[in-house]
Order: sequence, then C-alpha cells, then structure tokens
Amino acid sequence: MNFKAYKMDGLGNDFLIIDNRKQKIHLNKDQIQKLANREKNIGFDQLIYIEKNSNKENLLRFFNSDGDKAEACGNGNRCIASLLMEENKKDNIDFYVNQKKHSAFKNKNLISVNMGKPTYELSKIPVSKEISSNPYLLEIEGKKLKGYLINVGNPHIIFFDKIHEDQLKMIGPKIENYKFFPDRINVSFAEIKNKNQIILRVWERGAGMTLACGTAACATGYVAIDHHICNNPLEIVFKRGSLNISLDDSKNIIMSGPVSDIQTLEVEI
Repeated sequence: MNFKAYKMDGLGNDFLIIDNRKQKIHLNKDQIQKLANREKNIGFDQLIYIEKNSNKENLLRFFNSDGDKAEACGNGNRCIASLLMEENKKDNIDFYVNQKKHSAFKNKNLISVNMGKPTYELSKIPVSKEISSNPYLLEIEGKKLKGYLINVGNPHIIFFDKIHEDQLKMIGPKIENYKFFPDRINVSFAEIKNKNQIILRVWERGAGMTLACGTAACATGYVAIDHHICNNPLEIVFKRGSLNISLDDSKNIIMSGPVSDIQTLEVEI
C-alpha cells in the first residue's frame, strides 16, 4: 500500500499525518507500530488522521506509536491547526476531536489552541474505586509520591518533583500501567524553577518518553495555576523549547507554541 502523508512536530513531539478527506487510509495496529519505528522506518510519537464528521467539519483522530487510540493530543492539535490555517489562508480555524470543538489562531509566529476545561473528577480520569483522594499518594519503588490527577481530554498524573531521565525511564512505565489506572495514564514530573516557569519531563501513555507533550503541559499548567503554585500565564519548558499555558476568565486552557514546517511524504507499507 502506498499513500501520501505529512510529517510535522511541535518542539520535537512528532506526528505522521494522514489526510483522509481526499483518500481513505486506515492502518492497523501492526502497521502503525512498524511505521513508528525510528530505527527502521519513519518514526513518530503519534499518528493523526484528518477526516470530516457528519456535519462536514474537520475531525481529528489520534493513535499512539504503540497503535492504541489516543483521546487527545495538544501538540498534534497545534500542528493540524497550522496546516488547516495554511490550507484555508486564514489566521484562525475550528476543528473537532471526538465531540469536542477546538478553536485555534495564529499568535505572531506561534499557534494557539483553546483546549477547553479539564476535570479533576476521579471517575472521569478514570481511576478505580480504590483511589478516593486527589491529589493521591502513590507508592512506587518504595517511595510515596503526591500526584495530581486530571483529565484534559486524556488522563494525566502530575508530580511536582524533579526527576532524571534514567529514573523516568524506569518508573514511568510502572506508573503508566499502575493497577488503579484502568486506561493507563500519562506521567509528568514538574520541576518548579520559579512562579512563572516549570521544566517538564513526560512519560506518555503508549508512546514512552517524548521530547514534548502538549496535553501534559496543559495538565501541569492548569494544576499549577489553579492551585496557586505558579502564576497565570506560565511557561512550560521542554528540551527543544517552551509552551505557554494560560487560563482565560472561564478557566479554559489556552496553549501556545511553535510548530515545524510541513513535510510531504510518500509512504509505502
């Protein structure tokens, strides 16, 4: 099978993009894993399909590099928003992820997306009934870590602690697959530099350790601002740059940051 696709990234968080408005390509789990392999193939953190919903509005579907479906992808939203704005010669665009509408706009040389309101409600993270508090004291590797549970379209747990990469590689998958997280979870360790800046390391559910994660930045920023740990707006720093997270008057999350140019690919699988 041969098809046309695009490659983009936000701060190194990279995506294979398939535009199914003009073609109908549906990859199975094994095919996604094969193409996502960085040593033997294209390599990417997430696969994104652009489609049309029943009202002929732009609809996005996400899959992680392990082939499992993802409910949300913040940097992916910004990349697709940039692609659609360029296509339509506009500085703003609307699109849907599942039933949720997102509005995006150009902000000088950055792309901003309204990610909506998250929830702390435990049943909507989701977690199993054994967890009754938020934040939750999770015991892992003999240590107790205080994690804030939040869903920003996908599930996250945030620890306001510093961590080294080798430690994250070890405990990240254990927390992701922790017995009380039925749908697994995204894991973030947030090092507070000051009231305006956080350095973030992320273990993404279904993708592993990534250079950046937009929904993790949104989740961390929301918790930090909402709990008065940091100021509004807030800079979230990754290896290759930063995302700006702010809350509007209605407590919607606004995420802003750069995206790459669009690379066109001919894919064979």
